[in-house]
Amino acid sequence: MCVIGAGSSGIASCQVLHARGIAFDCFEKGSTIGGNWRYDNDNGMSAAYRSLYINTSRRRMEYAAYPMPDDYPDYPHHSQIVRYFDDYVDHFGFRERVRFSTEVTLVEPSAEGGWSVTTDDGRTRRYGAVMVANGHHWDPRWPDFPGEFDGEQIHAHQYRTPEIFEGKRVLVLGMGNSAMDIGSESSRWSEVTFLSARRGAWIIPKYLKGKPTDELANPVVTRLPMRVQSRIYRSLLATAQGPMESYGLPKPDHRVLEAHPTISSDLLQTIGHGQSRPKPNVERLEGDHVRFADGSRERVDIIVWATGYNITLPFLPRTVLSVEDNEIELYRRVAHPDLPGLYFIGLVQPLGAIMPLAEEQSEWVADLIQERAVLPPRPRMRRAIERDVRQMRKRYVASTRHTIQVDYDRYLRQLRRERRWGKLEKQARGRPNGAAAAVPPAA
Repeated sequence: MCVIGAGSSGIASCQVLHARGIAFDCFEKGSTIGGNWRYDNDNGMSAAYRSLYINTSRRRMEYAAYPMPDDYPDYPHHSQIVRYFDDYVDHFGFRERVRFSTEVTLVEPSAEGGWSVTTDDGRTRRYGAVMVANGHHWDPRWPDFPGEFDGEQIHAHQYRTPEIFEGKRVLVLGMGNSAMDIGSESSRWSEVTFLSARRGAWIIPKYLKGKPTDELANPVVTRLPMRVQSRIYRSLLATAQGPMESYGLPKPDHRVLEAHPTISSDLLQTIGHGQSRPKPNVERLEGDHVRFADGSRERVDIIVWATGYNITLPFLPRTVLSVEDNEIELYRRVAHPDLPGLYFIGLVQPLGAIMPLAEEQSEWVADLIQERAVLPPRPRMRRAIERDVRQMRKRYVASTRHTIQVDYDRYLRQLRRERRWGKLEKQARGRPNGAAAAVPPAA
């Protein structure tokens, strides 16, 4: 096996393969593990800023095989998360299987079967299968507004410390989690911070009813229809902080849970203090000014574009697999119907944390590699992909941000059902009459 990347998803794959006794090499561009969570990672792909804390509670983020320490806070700092990853790797003893400072430059089907993997040292190795865990928060997506801006511009991916905002007039564009963190931090240093967005969002605090907000999603709640869950959360938010438009923010054009959650316990307070000022979407850049959709115009010194990321697979030729508008057709977000032996780990945007999902994805792939389970026939996988795409488009706001979106609990249950079905189907195909398993994978 080949694992590409030693971030939070890649090391989950390594742990599963190591525990199963499956031989593997893991290639990591940087000199250590941690991926996006390691501050100033020398692989150049980390978006962690100095003040970053997780926005998913630790109990919902930790690996099932290795819980976080009990003395960790509900929402640990990025340095604690990286320490946890280091402990995880050393506890299971597979660090020597990771080839650090080695970048994968080409992955393609091998004429002899399996996959050929070429690295930047010029070597090509052949593997039975490849698990891609290169992350999807490292290739910044930049907007294209008319006009030109004379001041400083950075993408949220480049942001590290708030001193760059001192005494300046700052514009942060976006309503995602990075935008909220950076906007809140900027407001404490800047002369003024403007918050601009294309559409409204539900700002969800880190705590509701005295508990981390995501821990309110107990098994009973997560099995309710989505419209009912949305109603429950909207009622809680109405009681805790009222409507978004009462803060001058645009009214969300969608229900709670119909977009990736924006978590912040600070932003609304900065608006109340006058430290940050909501603005509508940018209409045009005009030198040292920015014109907004409502016709207002503000002088701005620095713009932070918190406008998301492209899904990029630089080592896969377009003739093998192409990604258009962040869409990639994968069965259960892991397997491509036409590319056996190529699997994607952590290529999801959950309403929750990626790590437990990457762990379960890796267990499923290990089942397939060891021939303990099988995938459905290609036509059935294609139909399932089409169904998932329809459901996702119906469920979420149309955006490149939501092309890989999943609901944490429902997706975790789906993966577990898939593993059970795959094992039953494997057993059924081994019977003399070749009968298929009675129940196909659940939607």
